[in-house]
Amino acid sequence: MGVTLADVAARARVSAATVSRVLSGNYPVAESTRSRVLRAVEELEYVVNGPASALAAASSDLIGILVNDIADPFFGVIAGAVQTELGGAAGPGGEKLAVVCSTGGSPERELTYLTLLQRQRAAAVVLTGSASEDAAHARALEAKLARLSGAGTRVVLCGRPAAGDPGPDAAAPFTTLAFDNRGGAEQLTAYLAGLGHVRIGCVAGPAGRTTTGERLAGHRAALAAHGIEDDPRRTVQGAYDRASGYDAAVELLRRDEALTAIVAANDTAALGVCAALRDRGLRIPQDVSVAGFDDLPFSMDAAPALTTVRLPLQEAGTRAGRLATGREEPPPGGLATLRAELLVRRSTAVPHA
Repeated sequence: MGVTLADVAARARVSAATVSRVLSGNYPVAESTRSRVLRAVEELEYVVNGPASALAAASSDLIGILVNDIADPFFGVIAGAVQTELGGAAGPGGEKLAVVCSTGGSPERELTYLTLLQRQRAAAVVLTGSASEDAAHARALEAKLARLSGAGTRVVLCGRPAAGDPGPDAAAPFTTLAFDNRGGAEQLTAYLAGLGHVRIGCVAGPAGRTTTGERLAGHRAALAAHGIEDDPRRTVQGAYDRASGYDAAVELLRRDEALTAIVAANDTAALGVCAALRDRGLRIPQDVSVAGFDDLPFSMDAAPALTTVRLPLQEAGTRAGRLATGREEPPPGGLATLRAELLVRRSTAVPHA
């Protein structure tokens, strides 16, 4: 039996009428009382009456977009494309209000924002980018998304793995637009190996994130396919930013000065790698080849232009916006994988003699 309004009232030590007033937001309630009620709702994982909540979500103008870091161009491109699509909605319900929530990569904050969006009965929620690999968080996230979906909120996962497995005959509760991170990383490292590089350093992303795991797996698969040893000294993990790329490159060269190529977690980290190499008097690509990932807007204008893996960020955001507003049918099985494309530019070349 599910949690009832009376259960919430008992936990918060108020009347059922007071709980109803807090959840509806139409009546003044003391802040201390409101806080107790909302805390009880969260602790008991109470979901407002299904049909009524679904009707409220269907008529809502609010759509939440969760990103790891709004300052990161990766998330900025996706969120901007989603918001543009919402602003141009001319179908049922018209234009929607997008609220961008930056989690800072915190799994706890991600769950908190989802709870707040559920309380606001958001019409849709779009979760973007990497997810935590922690099993307990994955279960909590799946349960939270299931409650949102059950209450009538459309859930779209954009650039992250699918949440949960509904089984071969069940309808997918969420729509997932996944990036082929593993395939893209495998293409990139295979290209470098094909040029003749065997001493390849890897600036991986932060530990415990799905995108990091997928890209690292692709890199290692390419090394194995070309008979290159996966020396753990040639991999350093860090954040997806320029400073981490710089520090990681310094550490990689400390461990092995004979590296002829470095692949970075993303284009921003690759800029840090390039700066570290230049500070050591090394030329790109004559001494060390450098490659990034994502094809962020500045990658073509870097000096030299970055070899990278293009992910269709704009397309993904646009499709996510259409799915969030119900103006595009979900893909078969609720999952579509968007292809990664290798872009060869001037930052890579055959290894020096």
